[in-house]
Amino acid sequence: MSPQQVHNNIVHLLPLKDDGSPDLPGDPPYIYLPPPTVPAYSIRFEIEGTSSICRQGSLWVNIPGKHEQFDRKKFKEYKLTPSFNNTIKIDVPIHTAGAYSFYCTYTPLPPFTTGKVDVPKPTQTSTFYIDICPSLHVQKSRVPLDAISCISVLSKFMGKYPDDWDRHLHGISERGYNMVHFTPLMMRGDSNSPYSIYDQHTFDKQVFPHGEEDISHLTQKMIEEYGLLALTDVVWNHTANNSKWLEEHPEAGYNIKTAPHLRPAYELDSALLRYSADLAQLGLPTHLNNINDLLRIMDGVKVHVISPMKLWEFYVCDVESDTKHAVSCWMEGRADLNDPLPEDVQSWDLKRKAEWLREHACPGKDTLGERFHRTINPQRAAALLTKLFGRFNDKGNGSGDERDAYGTMQRFLNEINLEWYKEYDADVAAIMEQVFNRTKYMRLDEHGPQVGDITLQNPLVETYFTRLPHNDTTSKHDPDSLALANNGWVWAADVMRDNAGPKSKVYLRRELIVWQDCVKLRYGKGPEDSPFLWKFMMEYTQLMAKHFTGFRIDNCHSTPLHVAEYMLDAARHVQPNLVIAAELFSGDEKMDFLYCQRLGISFLIREAMQCWSTGELSRLVHINCGRPIGSFEVDDIAGIDAKTPQPNGPTTNGIPQGRAVTHKIIPSKIHALLMDCTHDNEPPVQRRDGRDTLPNSALVAMCASASGSVFGLDELYPQLIELVHETRPYTSPYSNLKPGEQMRVGPSEGTGGVKRLMNQLHTIMGMDQYDECFVHHDGEYITVHRMHPKSRKGYYLIAHTAFPGYGNGNAGFQPQWLTGTKAKLLGAWSLECDQSSDAKQAAIHDKVLRGIPSRTKDLKGVKVEQRGDDTVITIPEAFPPGSIAVFETWIPGAEHSEGLDKFVTSGAQEAFSKVSLTDLNAILYRADSEERASSNGSDGAYTIPGFGPLVYCGLQGWWSVLHDIVSHNDLGHAMCNHLRDGQWALDFIVGRMDKLAQRDIYTGLKAPADWMRVRFDAIRKLPSFLTPRYFALIIKTAHKAAFERGIEQMSSNVQHGQHFLKKLAMVSCQMQGYVENASLWPNKLVPSLAAGLPHFAQDWARCWGRDTMIAMRGLLVCTGRFEDAREHLLCFSSLVKHGMIPNLLGSGKLPRYNSRDSVWFFLQNIQDYVTLVPGGEKILQEKVKRRFKPYDDTWFAWDDPRAYQDESSVADVIHECLQRHAAGMHFREYNAGPNLDSQMKPDGFNIDIDVDWNTGIIFGGNEHNCGTWMDKMGESTKAGNKGEPGTSRDGAPVEITGLLYSALKWVDGLHRAGKFPHESVTTSDGKKVTYGDWAAKLKSSFEHCYYVPADEKEWSKYDVNPKIVNRRGIYKDVYKGRKEYRDYQLRPNFPIAMTVAPDLFDPQHALIALENTDKHLRGPTGMATLDPSDLEYHPWYNNSEDSDNFATAKGRCYHQGPEWLWPTGFFLRALLKFDLMRRHTTEEKVEAFQQITARLHGCQKMIKESPWAGLTELTNKDGAYCGDSVSATCSHARLSALLTRAIVSNASVVGRMHSRPLRRRKQGLRRASGSRSGRQEDRVLDSSMIISST
Repeated sequence: MSPQQVHNNIVHLLPLKDDGSPDLPGDPPYIYLPPPTVPAYSIRFEIEGTSSICRQGSLWVNIPGKHEQFDRKKFKEYKLTPSFNNTIKIDVPIHTAGAYSFYCTYTPLPPFTTGKVDVPKPTQTSTFYIDICPSLHVQKSRVPLDAISCISVLSKFMGKYPDDWDRHLHGISERGYNMVHFTPLMMRGDSNSPYSIYDQHTFDKQVFPHGEEDISHLTQKMIEEYGLLALTDVVWNHTANNSKWLEEHPEAGYNIKTAPHLRPAYELDSALLRYSADLAQLGLPTHLNNINDLLRIMDGVKVHVISPMKLWEFYVCDVESDTKHAVSCWMEGRADLNDPLPEDVQSWDLKRKAEWLREHACPGKDTLGERFHRTINPQRAAALLTKLFGRFNDKGNGSGDERDAYGTMQRFLNEINLEWYKEYDADVAAIMEQVFNRTKYMRLDEHGPQVGDITLQNPLVETYFTRLPHNDTTSKHDPDSLALANNGWVWAADVMRDNAGPKSKVYLRRELIVWQDCVKLRYGKGPEDSPFLWKFMMEYTQLMAKHFTGFRIDNCHSTPLHVAEYMLDAARHVQPNLVIAAELFSGDEKMDFLYCQRLGISFLIREAMQCWSTGELSRLVHINCGRPIGSFEVDDIAGIDAKTPQPNGPTTNGIPQGRAVTHKIIPSKIHALLMDCTHDNEPPVQRRDGRDTLPNSALVAMCASASGSVFGLDELYPQLIELVHETRPYTSPYSNLKPGEQMRVGPSEGTGGVKRLMNQLHTIMGMDQYDECFVHHDGEYITVHRMHPKSRKGYYLIAHTAFPGYGNGNAGFQPQWLTGTKAKLLGAWSLECDQSSDAKQAAIHDKVLRGIPSRTKDLKGVKVEQRGDDTVITIPEAFPPGSIAVFETWIPGAEHSEGLDKFVTSGAQEAFSKVSLTDLNAILYRADSEERASSNGSDGAYTIPGFGPLVYCGLQGWWSVLHDIVSHNDLGHAMCNHLRDGQWALDFIVGRMDKLAQRDIYTGLKAPADWMRVRFDAIRKLPSFLTPRYFALIIKTAHKAAFERGIEQMSSNVQHGQHFLKKLAMVSCQMQGYVENASLWPNKLVPSLAAGLPHFAQDWARCWGRDTMIAMRGLLVCTGRFEDAREHLLCFSSLVKHGMIPNLLGSGKLPRYNSRDSVWFFLQNIQDYVTLVPGGEKILQEKVKRRFKPYDDTWFAWDDPRAYQDESSVADVIHECLQRHAAGMHFREYNAGPNLDSQMKPDGFNIDIDVDWNTGIIFGGNEHNCGTWMDKMGESTKAGNKGEPGTSRDGAPVEITGLLYSALKWVDGLHRAGKFPHESVTTSDGKKVTYGDWAAKLKSSFEHCYYVPADEKEWSKYDVNPKIVNRRGIYKDVYKGRKEYRDYQLRPNFPIAMTVAPDLFDPQHALIALENTDKHLRGPTGMATLDPSDLEYHPWYNNSEDSDNFATAKGRCYHQGPEWLWPTGFFLRALLKFDLMRRHTTEEKVEAFQQITARLHGCQKMIKESPWAGLTELTNKDGAYCGDSVSATCSHARLSALLTRAIVSNASVVGRMHSRPLRRRKQGLRRASGSRSGRQEDRVLDSSMIISST
């Protein structure tokens, strides 16, 4: 027994946005998916677990299950359970083709507030659409839509059934067609037009005497014997004007009873008919000889039609009658006062009062109907009179008041009618114009039909109405129901508007091009409006679906969408795999998309014969030829080397399952059925040049779409067949083949022999998905090269078109050079035909339909020369218009034993399996400055000509650019041009990897370097036009493998978190790496964290104390990089001096001690390390060599014998920091002066720190320095702000107080547990204070010192100066600064304290402050650094500003309003922490998390779009781009802390975001060569905290 076939589990990925719409390109994206498969593939809806639609949300999908019948209104519900760790994935299997839809319901998130809030009502998103392609088969062979070769036949010319039909079908099959489109086969009406159907339920009895039985036999035989699918027209819009069933059911049409708004149009139509009959009696011409005759008749229309019928009465109100009734209601007290009038109505002018009446008292104002249909509601009119004159009282009011009211109302109604008379005048003008133009065309124009004399039977203009005969059947009906509106079309009409509906005046204004033989059908809003019609037409539709594979929807653009949906749903119940073709003349691409989406249209008919030039034909071919050759791979096939399960592995429903294959859904263009000629087109013999038949057909066959033709084109019929009046039968030389006889490819009468080849190639290319193409237009020529995207086999066409005026030579066509491609000639032919007038007339007047004499001939002399790997094709001189040459092509360089795509995307996981996280820093990232520092300046970032340098030297630099190129298939991008021009990029990447792999510090780079080299070598011999595609495949595969290798080495929270979290976590690899001149230690090379990339990346500028300490927890601890975190903590422990850590590290050689807050972030990091790292407490006992003497402020060089001689435990260092602060510190920075900082004033170098032991709060700083993260120093002499800090924050910054409390509480707890050797500190006066007592002082005083109550009545209980308060319900930013007003500024710093020391805060006060911060400071991504209501608020940062503005010059406003991203993390952590305190139920806690994630959407978008794969440092106001901001920061880390927490009762999310990049201060800093804040290239990637788990 042979093993069962293994089937892959195929999924098509459909991500949804936060609003529930598809997260795909396009507006809207058109989702058209492949046919159903066995086993069924699935659509995977992916919704971020934090999405807004997950709040009490559900996904509703009407895709039916297996063996279920589709019901458009039946939706299956999938609950959307919020998840803060995962993406929600819902797989919906596809079992049947069709047009489906989905939507979401959810309850919007209420605004965050501490007060009461109305609970939002559940809401529903828009409805979105998914279309599934039908699965077609002929003789057991699959036929994709793009493999269809269809031919249209006019059924009534096919001859006698079955003999003539069989001959024609055999000839059609032998020419390579696989589908026949039949015009309607039903009983025809009096006009004999196939589209004027007399009886929709009865097939043409003259052709099919056995009715449905003959049709069943026909379609079955077509499939089984001829390999032909059958498609027919369905006509839903109209029926023949003599359809007998209309007499029984006139309600199925638009008549005066069902559509009373048509009465004026009907009366006008009748008047025009009478006028046509009376012309002779009126002395007017009945035969038009010239325009003057027509003008006389048009003057008569005014006098004898418009005027006598009093058309104006349909537009206006009856002033006398309506006035009388209104005044009567007023006098009788029957005014309708339910809708009160405005109080100032008496002051209104006449026009405004009349307008009120029209809007509020005239329900029929928007439509026409009976005469004086626009009646004024007397009760509402009486309300206006009451407002103007008061209530009528018999005793108080007399006849004079009645006359006044009467006159007033009369004036009002005359004013109303004035506008309606203008409407009437405009419509009469339109009527006159339309009648004039139509009459002129029909009777005078040279190209018109010139129909002859005007009579009642042949009226001036066609009648718009069919008048049913009077008989026993019709006598049962109201006479008003017996005149039915005819159908027709309107130029440039709104396809969504019913031309015969109440909102349209098309019939009245005579704008309809009418089909007199067709009555327009009235469906209404649903089956209840016309039960018989819906049932009758549904049965007709299902009868067609029973026997035909597909429909062509006739007049689709005029078919109401809801009607078409209903009919197609019914049809698909009978034939699920129904092909739908349609003509849409909406003129609006979005409307075309809407029809296609809603109806599941397979393709729209496009017409090559509408092209007026070779260039226009080239454009049409290009549109329908698929993707360009060398297009990028749309699916994620990187990692294709995953193992395929064995046949006896896992099964689903007994079917062995292979590997999971996920396809990205790529929005589809509208599919086309591209016709070389339709039955409505003039053929080439008539419209162009008969010789163009061959190249025109060949070009259409080369397109990556369904193709089609019409019977008679291959035979070169001389003119368009007149559909209604023609009666002659078809003839064709191909219909004379004997049964079983086959046609040969090559020369033949007409083009059939070559058409056979082109149709065969079209089918092959469609079935095998040759979906890449290159189209080139050169003068009279069009070349098309269509290629398979994997095998690189293809077909190449040279077509010499034959538009009028072309000569007979080859038009100087140059040799064609096919780079890297081999070619083989399949054949070359030209078409010769006799286009003389005699030949055409002979064919036109023959007894049968036939073509002009014509023949295709072989062309000799086409040369195919091999020149190395290239091919040169030369055509002969004798290659006249109407010639083609066809070639088979292949690319030797793309031939690989495994398949090139598979080879270049396999093996990467193994190659990258041994690389470390530090290796990944070199593989993926490294800014230009890092690379140059590590290579002594010889290496750097790659520069793309015409684009610029990449942001990284590693793979991320390439992928950041390629990602968008691939997504948009942007083959014209500068990078693609560069890759086609040469292989320098390949050489650079391999050379760089090889060079790095030789270094001892990179232990895992050899295997990735080898993998890259081998893959690049495999594509070097490809033609250059394929290089971008395969280069992108290799880079994408390597990038993915590297990224995944990084994630698998990180903590489990990261490994199992959202993709957003993973991208944030990988920032640790961006920031942590080897730089020889920027190690943590002066004499030992270890990886270090960069303060910012690329400018703050090497030498003294790389490592900064504050930046490192704010970032380290997220980048190193929470990602699981414990050893790296430990190394940094030990390094900075060794450098403690003055009880502080250095802000500038300088590898310990020249540390600078000037930041007051850094040490507190340092202590918090040690605390986090001990808390979060397994066995983290051991670090407290670890010994470090001290750079300086403990408790000694003496400075000495790093290589001084005293350096690194003393040793302390980390616990001792912690205590030293606390002790030095407790005793107070007063020192001046080492080397103070311009060599250290050229901007700072002398006093700014003085560091003073003291403790107020009444409160336990630490104070420090002065007005000349800025010792916290808001450390921008003024630099402008011109503006006078040089040496003036932008934000000094001297005093007691709130975050320092919070961090101090956190440290004290922690060490006190450690001491109590016997894990910390120290218990207390000694004050400057010798008093001992325990850690616990110090913490208690802070806790008891904090709210009193910092809180500013919302209620001013509470101010007396707190340290509040009422004269200075600006914003209430906040926490002060600073306590007791020298400029008191700055204490009360609202800034985003107190949430830092809330996060690390929540027990300092009253929970209710905290929530109020957070609500204010959310309302006033939070931007789309960052936090405003100052309250917008503050006078010092300046939110636009421009460091290069050279103005005299003290506040903003040289970017002094860096922290005075611009929106920084890193504080967002602390804010959100604090918000979550305190919000959860008031939440009790699971639902409430979920809402708390959703409040957080809703505020992360901006950051998610930013990290997704940034080329740095990170977040920017800051934005200007409201998230506006800031040119002086760094492009990515370590803000990532603090954000992702919030994403790793599941919904757990009382869960706390701990995480941080990071500190600002270092682009502001210290222009004159030692070794600095200018101000850092003015550098556009400062693309800082702040190191930041990422995640945490409690």
